[in-house]
Amino acid sequence: MSVVSGKIIFCEGKQTSLDFRLLNRVIENLSTNKPTIVPSGSKFTFSVFVEGYFSKDTNTNKQYIIFRDRDFDARPTGNIELIQLNSMFLTYRACVENYLLNCDLIHNYWVTKYLEKQNNPSSRWGHGDSPGVEAITAWIEEAAKSLQDYQTVRWALADLLQLSASRHQLKTTWTGGSGKLPSSLTLQDCQFQAMELINQFQEAVGTVTQERFAESLAMYQQQFEQEEFWASKQYLIWFHGKDIQKAMQQQKSQYISLNAFFDWGLNQIDINQYPDLVELQNRIR
Repeated sequence: MSVVSGKIIFCEGKQTSLDFRLLNRVIENLSTNKPTIVPSGSKFTFSVFVEGYFSKDTNTNKQYIIFRDRDFDARPTGNIELIQLNSMFLTYRACVENYLLNCDLIHNYWVTKYLEKQNNPSSRWGHGDSPGVEAITAWIEEAAKSLQDYQTVRWALADLLQLSASRHQLKTTWTGGSGKLPSSLTLQDCQFQAMELINQFQEAVGTVTQERFAESLAMYQQQFEQEEFWASKQYLIWFHGKDIQKAMQQQKSQYISLNAFFDWGLNQIDINQYPDLVELQNRIR
């Protein structure tokens, strides 16, 4: 694999992914030294991919950013900003789709396609005119409300995942990796360190209980039932956009295809409306 010099942004998916295309919008107004965007597949293999990408590069001053969907890996903060997780920067909203689920943007797309149909009878547009911003707003909110319990459970499980053994695997060393030797190599000292690792692992496993799940579930139930949560459309931040998209299409199957809308919306979205995307642009700059 060839390595491109200069700044690099690693993102999820392929070149056709929404992540890749959104990043192209983020960097399009950078006048000089634009970075190279590298789709890296699954979020679970980022570290391996990045290591392999730079494996033949002798330059120690590597300028790169890893950017991906937040999903359920971190809670959104009180400030609208990128969320840092280890060496990665996560979207403030749950995923890229959340930025596109905008009633005004959907309405504008619908009207644009309808007018194109009026001027071009051969157009295959078959959805008529837009039902209006109010109806589209209700469409999004009703889909989100249908997901309330499901998203509550997903967040409660996410809390357990943060504590679970899957995030704290039993290791074969306590020094950070092979090739880094401990200060003492005696059996007694090494056995002591090994027992410490085992205790930590057992504590991590012990945190995954039905009681902890019930506590988290009750907390998110209360949060997602608040009137302010819905009035301020916080579901567009907390609920996963792919889930909302699916629920919207199931509830109003006669309405537009959101996948087709996303293709159009990515070219129309105003990056400056979203402080975290502006922050990403500044970090890249």
